[in-house]
Amino acid sequence: MIKPDEFLKGRGAQYNPQNPYLKQEYVAEHVEGLDEPLLSNSKTEFIPEFPKKVVNKVDSPDVGLGYSLNPYQGCEHGCVYCYARNSHQYWGYGAGLDFERKIIIKENAPEALAKQLESPNWQVMPIMLAGNTDCYQPIEAKKRLTRRILEVLLQYRHPVSIITKNALILRDLDLLEELNRYDLVHVSVSITTLDEQLRQKLEPRTASAARRLEVVRRLSAAGIPVNVMTAPIIPGLNDSEIPALVKAAADAGASNVAYTMVRLNGSIGPIFEDWIQQAFPDRAQKVLSQIADCHGGQLNDSRFGVRMRGEGKFAELVSRLFRVSMQKYMAGRSMKPYNYSHFCQRKGKQLDLF
Repeated sequence: MIKPDEFLKGRGAQYNPQNPYLKQEYVAEHVEGLDEPLLSNSKTEFIPEFPKKVVNKVDSPDVGLGYSLNPYQGCEHGCVYCYARNSHQYWGYGAGLDFERKIIIKENAPEALAKQLESPNWQVMPIMLAGNTDCYQPIEAKKRLTRRILEVLLQYRHPVSIITKNALILRDLDLLEELNRYDLVHVSVSITTLDEQLRQKLEPRTASAARRLEVVRRLSAAGIPVNVMTAPIIPGLNDSEIPALVKAAADAGASNVAYTMVRLNGSIGPIFEDWIQQAFPDRAQKVLSQIADCHGGQLNDSRFGVRMRGEGKFAELVSRLFRVSMQKYMAGRSMKPYNYSHFCQRKGKQLDLF
């Protein structure tokens, strides 16, 4: 465990667990024999990538969308519980600090998207923008990949679903309003807690809950359907906030609210355990025990159908509390459906998009 005076402020994870896909790694086995400690660069590094394809088919029955597109791999937000951390290991990096400090940028994402949309075999289904890592993380203010992607989707009249916890999305309100004219956009805003002190520890580089609720208000006022994700629910940390979170979402004009139960698959388990012992040592064991209680005695659960909601007594209590809160504050609201009929391919005109 890292000493309190060595705790990395502004980071969720505090170390890199071993990457199971790498045969070798640098370690300090004999610290007393080193003149200087074995340190890695603490600055955020941006790594350009030029993939041939950027849209992936989503096969998970728990997600309910057709495709996923992530212009960035890795995320500066540093949410300690993030399920996307495991995917960073496929690139040869760590799921801990590397996930927050080594950001892969898919520089040609808008052009690659346009090329895929031109395929004669393309089937129109919503593309989830940022289903893995946040498309409005800080570097987007400079790179503007997400905005360019939205311009492509508008040009093709293609439906899109966006999920974010960053107020930067308001920069693209003009494009979102235009997409909404054709019923082509849904936005989900993730709000995990209204407790700012908890937010700073749990999601160190995200927008505050107040800013995210302002995003919900602005988008909803523009007629854009907004879903608030009160996710993940972490027993012993934010489960008691469910009624307040649902009410806040309703007051801001949200069309729907949903939740998922935290699950700590793969390398996320030891990262979270290390974090909770340092951030909340007084209740660490209680939190870990209750998480395990929701997943058959384990911190992780990959089973379709139950992994998102959990099972057992505590998971059932959460489900009931959420259901009652929805009945009280969100009755009669729903997300308006997409309209797929506007999609049009523009063969030979991709260059007009850029």
